This record gives sequence, C-alpha cells and structure tokens, in this order.
Amino acid sequence: MLLSAKSPPTRRLYQQVADRIRAFIRDGRLSAGTRLPPERELALQLGVSRPSLREALIALEIDGTVEIRMGSGVYVCSPQAVLEGETPALGESPSELMQVRSMLESSAVTLAAARVGRQQLERVKECLEAMRQDGLSGRTMVENDRRFHLAIAEMTGNSILIRLIGDLFDDRHSPISSHMTERTENPQAWKAAFVEHEAIYLALVARDPQVAAAAMLHHLQASHARWSGEPVVVPGG
Repeated sequence: MLLSAKSPPTRRLYQQVADRIRAFIRDGRLSAGTRLPPERELALQLGVSRPSLREALIALEIDGTVEIRMGSGVYVCSPQAVLEGETPALGESPSELMQVRSMLESSAVTLAAARVGRQQLERVKECLEAMRQDGLSGRTMVENDRRFHLAIAEMTGNSILIRLIGDLFDDRHSPISSHMTERTENPQAWKAAFVEHEAIYLALVARDPQVAAAAMLHHLQASHARWSGEPVVVPGG
C-alpha cells in the first residue's frame, strides 16, 4: 500500500518576498544600517506589487530584520540568527484577505438586502450607533465593527456564510495584520469607515441590493487602501 505524504504548506507571497530580501542582506548586498531602495524601485526589482512588498517589509520588521522609519525609509538592522531561517508565517496576507472579504461580503449584503427584516435592521442600526459612540469617545470600534458585519451576514440565514465572514474578520488580529493596523489606524480612518458603514445601512433600509453591494465593496476596498497605504479610489472619480 502506498503511503500518502502531506504536501508542504504553501508559503505566502509576503514570506517569499521577505526571504528574497533576507538573501540580499545575508549575501552582503545590504549591510546593517543601509537604507533599502525606494519602495517603487524595490518592487520593480523584485517583480512584485507594492502592497505585497509592504507586507514583506512588515514581516521583516516584526522579527527585527529591518526598521521602518516613517518619512525616512526602511533600514537594515543587525539581525544575526534571524537571517539563517525562512520568514515565519504571521497570518494571511492582508491584501488577499481584503480581496476575499470584498467578494464574499458584497455578495452577502446583496442577499441580505433582499431578505432584510425589521428586527434585523434594528440590530444593524444598534451596531452603527455603538460605532458612532465609540468614535465620539475615542475608543477603538473593532468589536462593534465586527458585530455590524456579522449582523448583516445573519440576514442571509446561511450559517456557513456567517461563520466564514466572522473568521475572515478575525484574521485581522494576526501578527502581520495587527502590525499594519497599528500603523494606519487613526481617528480620520475610523471616521471615514463610519461614513462607509452608514452608507451600507442606508442601502439596507432602502432594501436596494445593488446599492448595498456597491456600498459594501467601496467600504472594503477603501479599508484595504487605508490599510496598505494605497490611495483610496472613489467610484466615478
């Protein structure tokens, strides 16, 4: 009888990119204290997108290989042992995570808008109001943000969809996602996110699936843009 061997886990793109940068440092092409090439130049050199490069640099900063200095650049630290191994898995790619959420939740809110009931709508409104109060008091709105998205998922009546949306949302607490959030979270970002959530709610009130899907897609794409440092694209702009 043949023994089936488990295939090795697929290494995420940010791990592969980080490993290549490690190799540059290990080979002496980038020494301690050296500033890495500008982001655009390094992304072209490695043949990857800028969001993927940013994720790789975040992974390298987490283990102490580089230091990201806002407004100055990325500098090589003096890591010794960390250069010998591969970049560890620090969670799913934030960019890929938001792409999946955009596809899944825009479809979910389309179904929700067609099935919305008065009590369910009131639950979404309560979450939105809790987010408003969090913003006014300066508290983080992550938990109420989660409740908002799950309340919409629950309108679909699909337990698997509810679980998937909850699990994907919770992936934002992985080391790499949390590190990126710390760098990009601020009152202005939360204010913009609240306005986007409000647009989703109003589309549900109107029971308009197309507007609801467009509002959800815009919110998640804008969240991704804020997260990755890319410019926010305004539909029709």
